[in-house]
Amino acid sequence: MHPIERLRYVARASGASQDVLVQETAQALTSFDDDPHGLVTACRRIVSRQPTSGALVWFASRVLAAGDPRTEIWEAAGEVAADATARELAHAVPDDATVVVLGWPEVIGAALPRRGDLDVLVVDALGEGSGLVQTLLRRDCEALDIPQAGLGSAVAEADLVLLESSAVGPDEFLAMSGSRAAGAVARHAGVPVWLVAGVGRLLPRRMWDGLKRRLAPADPWDADDEVVPLDLVDCIVGPIGPQPIVDALRRTDCPVIPELFKGDVF
Repeated sequence: MHPIERLRYVARASGASQDVLVQETAQALTSFDDDPHGLVTACRRIVSRQPTSGALVWFASRVLAAGDPRTEIWEAAGEVAADATARELAHAVPDDATVVVLGWPEVIGAALPRRGDLDVLVVDALGEGSGLVQTLLRRDCEALDIPQAGLGSAVAEADLVLLESSAVGPDEFLAMSGSRAAGAVARHAGVPVWLVAGVGRLLPRRMWDGLKRRLAPADPWDADDEVVPLDLVDCIVGPIGPQPIVDALRRTDCPVIPELFKGDVF
């Protein structure tokens, strides 16, 4: 595939996982590593067309800040591919717990099949939950499909709520719609909430604000994703396991590259 065509493919691949998006972006950007202007434009294109992806913001920022972009492309892509968050989450969830998840989150969905002792209540957010339920049942895991209207009741009956974020800022995070309600009910009911955020999801203030500005839907109640306060979360689970929020945010390693958000392209 021609580099420009690959770039357009990545920019439009809205249903792809964060890992796949990063790996495809790495392939596309290698053709621009000796063209600084073209590299910046290419990164802007990707980020503007994947506005909910903190991993792509992190990846593009790493590449643009590097003295040797070609080496950095593959180092950063390798870190995403080697992300241990799913494995650490699978180890950390308490034994025999009843767990609530929303939809079919990428990292949580990879972790849960490793734990056959859990009861998983899957809220059918965005019509995606039934797919995860079927996957878990095929792996001999206990799972129940919960209609969206039952979110509050499911959370109140759970031992743990797992939310997954595609981007985390200093005091907010982006997650599937319904996450704010799940977090608020859990806080009222005294149920712990773990936020799952893999490699590249943690953004410094200026990069988080740039990503957040691109979201701003006219009718936020119709959006697939929503911004949620971090104070509804008890800990963040990343590649080294669960950590207090303050400690987890210290591993924010995304360079600040404001050029990524200067105007939309494509």
